[in-house]
Amino acid sequence: MPFLPSYCVTGDKIELMNKKAIIQVKNLVAGYGDDIILDRISFDVYESEIFAVLGGSGSGKSTLLKNLLGLHRPASGTILIDGDDISECDQDDLQQILRKIGVLYQSAALFGSMTVAENVALPIFEYTDLHREYVDHLVKMKLNLVNLDGYQNHLPSELSGGMKKRAGLARAMALNPKILFFDEPSAGLDPVTSAELDKLIIHLNQSLGTTMVIITHELESIFAVANRVIMLHKSTRGIIADGDPKYLRDQSRNPFVKQFFNRLPADNT
Repeated sequence: MPFLPSYCVTGDKIELMNKKAIIQVKNLVAGYGDDIILDRISFDVYESEIFAVLGGSGSGKSTLLKNLLGLHRPASGTILIDGDDISECDQDDLQQILRKIGVLYQSAALFGSMTVAENVALPIFEYTDLHREYVDHLVKMKLNLVNLDGYQNHLPSELSGGMKKRAGLARAMALNPKILFFDEPSAGLDPVTSAELDKLIIHLNQSLGTTMVIITHELESIFAVANRVIMLHKSTRGIIADGDPKYLRDQSRNPFVKQFFNRLPADNT
């Protein structure tokens, strides 16, 4: 039976017991050539969950994200996205599966020569045959969701860092994905802007029911948004903790987990 954290039956937390696993990772071995970064890791992510992947430098967070997005094929093991195995499918099938996914990259990855509206419209034009008028309506809706209505004609260079992230998020949601991936969403943002982005993530999760997977090491954001986390560790090449981040902070007996969540120097563990 898959791990279900204690919070699923208390308070306002998402009740995972009644949800299906929309991402299933089973015995994943991943790395680069002979360099194994992740060795036989397994975990599930449930529908409508805000799930965070944590770990120190070199622990495999980016490697895991690349495998979940189909950018790298695992050495062995399986990755199921909404029941489809992306570790075995061909390129055409992979492209269809990836339409269920949206990604907010760390830098937002907006095209600098295109307006905000053109950036958001790009995946819609790429993957649908919708008429221009309807695409414009969809773009306006997506920008309104991230509080950027009125900025359709701005270039990325005319936006603040937080606004660029929100524009990137609007583009990630352009095709109404079931799953949103966030790569270090708070990177480069001041504390106030980070808190605003956290609030937006929670709002979108609650209003749309979108499953969210966040790759991060920002403790404030982790405690603010994550229902459940896994922690990767370089030395074990695997998962050393899985559960509610506040529970892990207060109750974990693993020295590294305790150190990480409580921001303790190494000699205090």
